Formats: sequence, C-alpha cells, structure tokens
Amino acid sequence: MNTKYRDLVEQTFDFPQEEFRTENNKLFWHGINLMELIEQYGSPLKFTYLPKISENINKAKGWFKNSIEKHNYKGDYFYSYCTKSSHFKHVLHEALKNDIHIETSSAFDLDIVKNLKKEGKIKENTFIICNGFKRDQYIKNIGELINSGHQNCIPIIDNYEELNLLMNETDKKFNAGIRIASEEEPKFEFYTSRLGIGYKNIVSFYEREIADNKQVDLKMLHFFINTGIKDNAYYWNELSKCITVYINLKKACPTLDSLNIGGGFPIKNSLAFEYDYQYMIDEIINQINEACKEAGVDVPNIFTEFGSFTVGESAGAIYEVLYQKKQNDRERWNMINSSFITTLPDSWAINKRFIMLPINKWNHKYERVLLGGLTCDSDDYYNSEQHINAIYLPIYEKEKPLYIGFFNTGAYQESIGGFGGLQHCLIPHPKHLLIDKDENGNITTKIFKEQQKSSELLSILGYGEAVKEETNTVELTKQEVL
Repeated sequence: MNTKYRDLVEQTFDFPQEEFRTENNKLFWHGINLMELIEQYGSPLKFTYLPKISENINKAKGWFKNSIEKHNYKGDYFYSYCTKSSHFKHVLHEALKNDIHIETSSAFDLDIVKNLKKEGKIKENTFIICNGFKRDQYIKNIGELINSGHQNCIPIIDNYEELNLLMNETDKKFNAGIRIASEEEPKFEFYTSRLGIGYKNIVSFYEREIADNKQVDLKMLHFFINTGIKDNAYYWNELSKCITVYINLKKACPTLDSLNIGGGFPIKNSLAFEYDYQYMIDEIINQINEACKEAGVDVPNIFTEFGSFTVGESAGAIYEVLYQKKQNDRERWNMINSSFITTLPDSWAINKRFIMLPINKWNHKYERVLLGGLTCDSDDYYNSEQHINAIYLPIYEKEKPLYIGFFNTGAYQESIGGFGGLQHCLIPHPKHLLIDKDENGNITTKIFKEQQKSSELLSILGYGEAVKEETNTVELTKQEVL
C-alpha cells in the first residue's frame, strides 16, 4: 500500500520537476541540499537564490525574441523590472546584469536609482520609467534625474495635474508617457482603475496639453491590468481597447513609439502549475502587429514591467514544526517556529498560496494537518494548498524534527512584512541567506541579515535608552569585577 509522503506526491504530480528533486528522502531545490542549509544556519530561515532572477529575465527575453522573429515584428523589446516587488540591493544588482530597465513607483525609488548610477549598475541609456501617483518629493526627484541629463527617464502621466508639476521641476526637454485607466474585472467593487487617465480622454488630453508643448515629447502609452496577463476574454478585450487607443494616439502624435504592456506574468504557485508563456507572448505580439498593419501605423516598441516574475521564484522560507496540537478528533495543528502573518504576509492578507513541501522525512507516512504560526492572532495559519483544499505532510514525531519549506516567496513578502522593523507579537524576522554561484558553478552562501534581536525591536519601540542603560550597567559590573 502506497502510504508514504513520496508516494502521495508522485501519484499526484509529475515529479521530480525542474527545480525540485529528492535524494535520500531529503528535498533538493535548484540542486541545493536544503537540509545542509538547516544544519549550517538553523531555522526559521529565509533565502534568496540569485541565479534564478537572471534565468527568468533571459527566459522572457528569449520568448519575446522568438515571437518578434516569428511575426516579423518591426519594433524592439525592452525588459523592465518593477522595483516595488523587491528593492534589495542584491536583487537589483543581479537583475541589472542582464541589460534591463527599471520601473519606479515612489520618490525613494529614485534615490536607489542615483545610488545604482554611481556604482555603474545603471547606465545613461537605461530606461527609468516613473510610474504611480506623483506629488512633491517624487516629482522633485524625477526633475533632478531629468535635469542631470538622463535622457531615458520617462515619467508616466497618471493624472491631469502631473504634467505641469513635472514641467515646473525641469529645465530640459523631456519624454513622457500616459497611463491608461483600465477597466477592472466585473467581480471588482469598482469599474475603473484609480490609476491613469480614461481611454476616451487620452487623445484629447494629448492634443490639449502636449501636442504644441515645446518642453515635452510623448513617447509611451502605458497599459496594465490588476489581474495580470491571462488567457481569458477579459484580458484580450482590454488589450484590444489599449491597442485601439495606441493607434488613435499614434495618428495624432508622431513622437509616440512605445507601448508598455505592464507586468502580470504569473509565477509557479503549485506543483501542478501550467502556463504557456510563449503562446501568450505570440498572441500579444500578433494582435498588436495585425492591428497596426490594418490601421497603417508603425508598430510600437514593446516594454514590459515584470516584478513578481523577475524575483518571485528566487526565494523561499524554511520552518521547523515545533509541536502538534490535536484540538479535536479531526484537526491536527502543526505549530511552526515563526509566523505566517509576518514572514509570508500575502498568505494572510490575500490568501495567496505558495509551493509548500517538507524538507525531510519523504519516506514517512503522511497525515492531513493545519499549519499554525507563533503569534496569538487567530488568523496566523495556513490551511490549504493551491491544488487541493488540504495540507498533507509526513507524520509528526516529537523526537524527529520535521522541516517544511515554502517556495517562490521572493516578491513583496519582505516589504509588506516590514523587513527589519516591528513584527506582529514581536516575533523576530528570520535569518536571511543569499545563495549564489561562483565562476565555476559552485554554490556559495552568505548571511545577508541575522535574525532580529530583542534590542532592535525595543529600540524601534522607544526603549532604546533603557536597553543602553542596561548594557552600560552590565559593562560597569564587569569592570568592577576586574
């Protein structure tokens, strides 16, 4: 009878997979022995595998290259990274190795851009696409970047006032884009995105504010929908409307040459995940190509702003099951040594599911469980997988620790969870590890951040002086002993 955890996985999925395999009943991820990481660094543990960032960037570039050649598309493709997915220096450094561009969303983003320019990571020909609702410091920082001579800074106009605000901050001619306020899915609580300018108003806005403006050239039309790039009627309908706006705007605006289709590529959230990236890109390129040919206008250069797709699949988290609580005849709660609310906030806030697998004990029998976090919040739990409405794990044994891993957690979790800041119930943020490969292809590891200490949290809460006084007292006592 097949009752081991390995049997369950192999009967349910095509396994092993590209990034997952087992050896001696232990899980390997991208060839990394995760039990060795636990033995060396302990748990809870967060980790980022940097080569996966470059791998995904170059996959997307290859897919777009194939489609452009297939359809004899005359425009160019530009891969941009949406920095709000993860602002960490190690992420930006890895991504920028691959001749990509940057999309920003706040004033402080441009301080990061300045830093990266000083380091030579961002070049003068790197596109800096400034998105989002802009006021005060963000406008000022965009103006400073344009005035410094960075030719490829393109602020995306989000509302009718932003153009004048930007003009007041710049003393040079600059390029700009306009964001379309896309219509949301019917199930949304509202009809139209709060971001951008309505479809019907874009051409008239251009003719009124930009057509005769000697300080601004309109170069880009920006399109993004919240649900991402999906093969459904809603997405293709919105894309079609966007292409129509581009064609009408291009006929009125000869400087317009780029269409930004935003982000939205999904990432793997289950061992059963299937998505035909090449097909979707083929369809997007083909629809733009055919519509522009029919209208008699030049096709646009294509920009994308992939955030989660760039960095999401590069990271994971490992926890130990500390204890099992049997609350009734049916429910077994496996309590982990951290918190879902603080370390995987999307699992709590938007019910997002990640790939979850045990790190060890694959040859043990399995049981149905619920996973509970350490905080005293009733919402600090994880109770189902993407493909089924339950969690199955190797049976809990007090004498033989069970470790579990959550994978593809690299987008948003650190910034939403408050990396380095306060954590719910003062549960410390785990140790964070960077994993890379050297020039010979050997795996290297480096601690990026140790687990938070009590003194760090107390200092944020205003108890810093008390901590300092206590430390001084201890030092004084030592000196007295000497």
